[in-house]
Amino acid sequence: MTGPSPRVLYITGWMRSGSTLLGNVLNEVPGVRHVGELFYLWRNGVLGAGTNSSCGCGSPLRACPLWSGILAGLPEGSAEATAHRMATLQQALLRTRHTPARLAEARGERPTAPGVTELLDHSASVYRQVAALGGDRLIVDGSKYPAEAAALLGRADLDVRVLHIVRDPRATALSYRSAKDYIDPMSPARSSGYWTAFNLASELVGRTAGERYLRIRHEDLARRPREVTTQVLRFAGLDAESPVDAEGRIPLGANHTVTGNPDRLRRGVTQIRPDERWRTKLPGTDIAAATAAAAPLLSRYGYPLTAVRPLRATGTGTSASTGSRNAGPAGRPASRTPGPPSRGEVS
Repeated sequence: MTGPSPRVLYITGWMRSGSTLLGNVLNEVPGVRHVGELFYLWRNGVLGAGTNSSCGCGSPLRACPLWSGILAGLPEGSAEATAHRMATLQQALLRTRHTPARLAEARGERPTAPGVTELLDHSASVYRQVAALGGDRLIVDGSKYPAEAAALLGRADLDVRVLHIVRDPRATALSYRSAKDYIDPMSPARSSGYWTAFNLASELVGRTAGERYLRIRHEDLARRPREVTTQVLRFAGLDAESPVDAEGRIPLGANHTVTGNPDRLRRGVTQIRPDERWRTKLPGTDIAAATAAAAPLLSRYGYPLTAVRPLRATGTGTSASTGSRNAGPAGRPASRTPGPPSRGEVS
């Protein structure tokens, strides 16, 4: 192998925390390629086993100019067989509970488990091809699997930086209350239980990664998007200017993301702003359940134990909120055709 190692910004943390928005913002920097949740390339993209199997460009992933070319690099006729093999190994080796073992292997403290090298060899091969197809400065992988981040840290042929994103667990609990096109509903207590486990595992990764680890909060990204995206770019080793303007607006173009929040399909000028709908939309019992399951880490990340609800507007009977979306008829998302800036909240 010749040439510089692909530089990968691997995003970890619990889901619904803003990785899609951040990745698409970074994708607007020349030489940066946001690949979405690359972990699901095999199961969703190749095998079509999930409901979120299209590319961010809108094409079926295997018909996308970028991904079809990358998959064509596999031995003839082996795409499905490879995908089945990779999905099986991921399930066996890259669950959250596997994080300590993958970290010990990355540090050279124990022999690498069978299958780990095979998995990572395929990941490294994909990263190299993406680097040659527009991601020569940075590849942003929003897969959010702490065990995979841990394993990748041990690769000498990759320059891996780990970005840990956290979000108030009450906000993610609201997002999980209702089913969406690609995720099933989840109780607030269960959502916060996963929130705690994923964030603790991500912190374990950070202890090994050292200076190759950075933690940011979704809320800070939403309130100060230009400042925080600049911080992330510097952490990733880039001296580029943030593509977000001083007013928090960003023109989003096409991307080639695998799986992820449907907001990855958004095009045009997007206004990044805070989304705290949970303060008015989440019932008090759900807030209590989400808070209790996440309580050990709330103060660590700067979140209050007691939720403060906004005052109701006099005489209107509705709560003030900064988190409402632009919506079209019957509650559908607003059109993504050019027009007024869409909002970059992440639910």
